[in-house]
Amino acid sequence: MKNRLEDAALVRQVLDRYVEGSGGDVDLLRSIFHPEALMNGYFGGHLGIGSPEPFFAEVAKMDPSKPTSEYHAEIESIEVMGDVASARLVETGFLGSDLVDFFHLIRVEGEWKIISKTYYQAP
Repeated sequence: MKNRLEDAALVRQVLDRYVEGSGGDVDLLRSIFHPEALMNGYFGGHLGIGSPEPFFAEVAKMDPSKPTSEYHAEIESIEVMGDVASARLVETGFLGSDLVDFFHLIRVEGEWKIISKTYYQAP
């Protein structure tokens, strides 16, 4: 049980870094995504399937020195089983939208990385 709690805390740190990086720090985001990660979901009613590169490109347009006060993110759940984990994050005010994100993470060489993100833009 101790390892699961410690691993959940490490996964939480990755998600905290995701939230921090979403304010304009693409290098930080790249550091927490696995190079083969996928990002899929609905935004503006359109289905996006593929790599996180389009997301990184949008974040790169943001000014990290000017955090937006409308943005808020909350981790709703984290589940760890061995070297894999899943988590749910709710974001409000991200690029003017509210989103629910479902993450899958995998431990590679002792380090937790996001391997997939599935998102849904709330109506």
